[in-house]
Amino acid sequence: VTIKANGVTLESISAIGTTADFPSVRDYSVASGRYFITDEDEREAKVVVLGAGIASDLFGDDDPLGQTVTVGTTKLTVIGVMASKGMVADVDYDGRLYLPIHLVFEKYMPSMSPTRDRVRTIYVKAESQEAIPSIITQINALLSLRHDVDATQPDFSVQTQQDIIATQEATTAAFRDLLAWVAGVSLIVGGIGIMNIMLVSVTERTREIGLRQALGARPADVLLQFLLEAIILSLTGGLVGVAIGVGGAYIFSSVGAMQTAIVPASIPLAFGAAAAVGIFFGYYPALQAARLDPIEALRRE
Repeated sequence: VTIKANGVTLESISAIGTTADFPSVRDYSVASGRYFITDEDEREAKVVVLGAGIASDLFGDDDPLGQTVTVGTTKLTVIGVMASKGMVADVDYDGRLYLPIHLVFEKYMPSMSPTRDRVRTIYVKAESQEAIPSIITQINALLSLRHDVDATQPDFSVQTQQDIIATQEATTAAFRDLLAWVAGVSLIVGGIGIMNIMLVSVTERTREIGLRQALGARPADVLLQFLLEAIILSLTGGLVGVAIGVGGAYIFSSVGAMQTAIVPASIPLAFGAAAAVGIFFGYYPALQAARLDPIEALRRE
């Protein structure tokens, strides 16, 4: 909806119709003023409770209590401001309006809509975790009776906080596994690139290798030289990657709505992974260089 007050207009604001028990069920407190009561809900009182962000955007440092705001085309009186809650799971709770649900049915739902007086979500707060299974059974039985449907094939779903957390954890795990696969493929591709560069380097520096061996360099010395070059090459790439990652995280956090956090332990881990890639993929070219015959190497043009 659109909300206007104090010469300020806010577009696309979420207006939530609730009953009077919403704050206690959702553990959401009112910072100033009060929440509407059951009587105000039943008689469709034209009152509204503002989210903390909405109150700040409309009234700044002024007290919004008792002020009139226009929500859509209806003028409502502000009776309360919710405590700041911020972003939770990509939902801005401070950017919401809270209205009596019967007022929402009357003023903000199409009069001919078949779902005009229906709710989409019912929140229930259990007294204890042990009571949850019994409560779910009772809810299923009650809603099946009211909806006149078979309890084994309901037209609704019941979810607990544990179900929601489990779903989010599964989604996070799948996303984490995807990132791990992408990172693994990136490391392999980068490692192959390092190996190719080092093989080309060995080919182009064959006479140099032969000369070093003729002057007394042992195969182990040549092996160590090219292995160190591969490690330095991979660590340089790791340094560039860390710089881009840290900088991108700060930019994303300052520009985007989602906050990012940099885990300090991930930085040495990144350099460790880069060094491991350099050692693993640089060993074969270094071994090829160490195995060159000095006489054959000096003959190479």
